[in-house]
Amino acid sequence: MEQWFDALSTFEKVYWITAGISSVIFLILLVLTFIGGEVDDMGDVDTDIDGDVGIDFQFLSFKNLMGFFTIFGWSGIACLDAGYSTGITIVVSVICGLAMMSAMAALFYYLGKLTSDGSLKMKNALNSVGEVYLTIGANRSSIGKVQVNVQGGLRELNALTDEDHDLKQGDIITVTNVTDNGILIVNKHTQ
Repeated sequence: MEQWFDALSTFEKVYWITAGISSVIFLILLVLTFIGGEVDDMGDVDTDIDGDVGIDFQFLSFKNLMGFFTIFGWSGIACLDAGYSTGITIVVSVICGLAMMSAMAALFYYLGKLTSDGSLKMKNALNSVGEVYLTIGANRSSIGKVQVNVQGGLRELNALTDEDHDLKQGDIITVTNVTDNGILIVNKHTQ
C-alpha cells in the first residue's frame, strides 16, 4: 500500500487524500443525519441564529462542503484513471463537486419543508360539520363538547352556541366561529 501511494504523483496524492478523508467524514455526517444525531460539535454552520430571517436554502454548509470534497476527490480519481489531462480533471471534478453540493442543498431544503409541528389550529375547524357529544347550553350559558373532523382527525372539542335552545347529544352542528381561547362557536346544522 505504501509503495503504491509513493508511486503516485503529487497531483494524484491530493485527490486520493481528499477523497479518503472527506468520504469518511461524509459517511459519519450522513449516518448522524439519518439517525437524528446532532453534528454541531463538528463545526456545522447550519445553526439557526436568534433573529435570523435569512434564506432557508443553505448552499454553503459543512455537510455540503464534505459532499463537495467527496465527489471532487472521487471524480478526480476517475478522470486520472481514464487518462484525462490535469486541466480537464480539475474542471470535471469541480463541476461534479458543485453538482453534489447543489443536490444536497436541495435535498435538505425539501426535507426541512416536510416537517410539521403537529399542533392543532382551531381556525381549521371553521365551517366543519360535527355532532354534539355533551349538551351545549343555549346563549353561551354552558360549555359542551362536539366531535368535529379537524386536520384529518376526529377531535372532541369544547363548544358554545348562540342558539336560543340547548344543543343536545346527537345534534348535527356547524362550526361558525372560534374564540380567542380556542372554544368553538357552533350552530345547529341546516342542510
